Amino acid sequence: MSLVRRLLPPTAGVVVLLLVWYGICRMELFNAYVLPPPAKVFDSFRNMWISGEIFQDVYISVTRVFRGFAIAFVLAFGLGMFRAVFPAAGPYFEYLVQFFRNVPPLSLIPLLILWCGIGETTKTVIIVLASFFPMYLNIVKGFTGCDRKLLEVGNMFGYSRRETFFKIVLPYASADILVGMRIGLGYSWRAIIGAEMVAASAGLGHMILFAQQMSRTDKVIVGILVIGIVGCATDRLFGLAIGKLLKGNYENGWN
Repeated sequence: MSLVRRLLPPTAGVVVLLLVWYGICRMELFNAYVLPPPAKVFDSFRNMWISGEIFQDVYISVTRVFRGFAIAFVLAFGLGMFRAVFPAAGPYFEYLVQFFRNVPPLSLIPLLILWCGIGETTKTVIIVLASFFPMYLNIVKGFTGCDRKLLEVGNMFGYSRRETFFKIVLPYASADILVGMRIGLGYSWRAIIGAEMVAASAGLGHMILFAQQMSRTDKVIVGILVIGIVGCATDRLFGLAIGKLLKGNYENGWN
């Protein structure tokens, strides 16, 4: 019964959305070319599932997302740790970080094509730029927001700087780091469409662009739905991992 109660609200929301979609198509408020009915979209999804086309695109997109996400996390963690260990260095690059945080990664595509070509590097850089900043800001928040009383306890026990970091600061910051990673993963999925529209020959973004060029609105909607489903699945898995690692000691609005 507990599982039913948890699944009922989201299921009801999906059913209502499908009914509204079906009703709009049934009343022919929009042309079927602009908004195909749910049955046609499901039919296209089933055909792509049977042919295996959708699995190849999902695999390529997931690989690109996790590659860019991993690189962004290493850079964010390294720079965040440097910012925490050497706080005096912050003013030298903090304004640059804030500047680039407000620049949409898609606006850099023309430059990235000139600098990196149209291969995988450009796509990876777009995903890195999208996911780096939320992770960096949360990592810095975790490292610099450590409770002073805990640091004083470390001093009383004679901890070295290294021991203080690994025994006090890092465990204290783990919640912020993990939440930043979760946000960064979401931003990676948001960037994948733009990344794969840069002369890609496979992936969900390429599939959506190619379907639009072929006037296949049903396939465009399938691509959007698949990205949302895969993104939600990875987010839930990450949320479960956070719950296990932190043993339920950290609550957030995504549970």
